[in-house]
Amino acid sequence: MSNYWPWWAGAIGLALVTINYTLITDRSFGVSSAWDRVLHWRAERRIERQEAQFADDGALADALAAATADEFGTRGGAPTLPSAARGAAQPEQVSEAAESRNSAFTTRRQVPLVTQAALLLSIVVGGWVAAVTSGRFELRFDMGSAFSRLVTDNPNTMIGVLFVGGVLVGFGTRLAGGCSSGHGLSGCGRLQPVSIVATAVFFGTAVLVSFLLWKVI
Repeated sequence: MSNYWPWWAGAIGLALVTINYTLITDRSFGVSSAWDRVLHWRAERRIERQEAQFADDGALADALAAATADEFGTRGGAPTLPSAARGAAQPEQVSEAAESRNSAFTTRRQVPLVTQAALLLSIVVGGWVAAVTSGRFELRFDMGSAFSRLVTDNPNTMIGVLFVGGVLVGFGTRLAGGCSSGHGLSGCGRLQPVSIVATAVFFGTAVLVSFLLWKVI
């Protein structure tokens, strides 16, 4: 363990990555959602092309209003109340409300697909660079002696166990709406209750399984 960063340095590094990602993209950092989008890149690209056609929120609102008027007509004969009686907002207030709605709508849009593909690639490349520079890089097709001793040393069984485990991890992250990075780093950093609960379940289950592996099995 002497070749690894101390815990406090790792915590600072993760915090800087999470904060910078949030400031740059105005979105939560997550890996499972990025992986899901990259896997379904054809559908995601189609959605991005459709969104590009409605990038101007004002033009979209005008088009919807015009289509509504064409379909249902306008109620020109309906009685109208004076502005003061209706409590009409001032132009400045209307403008601020429209900007707020447009800002909220823009924030909910997902980051470009190429950005999340670059995130996944950077994780792999960063891990490889760290292993090579520390002199610990080794190409191998097993999980090491600890896995062989605690779980199985049979290569075929090992592949099956890892496959089933990967499927369960993927199912769990989609069920929870995020992974340990999305909930544990971004969500907990923003004090989101759902992320705090999800992270507690993640790590609580991990501690329980580790205890069973080391003490029981």
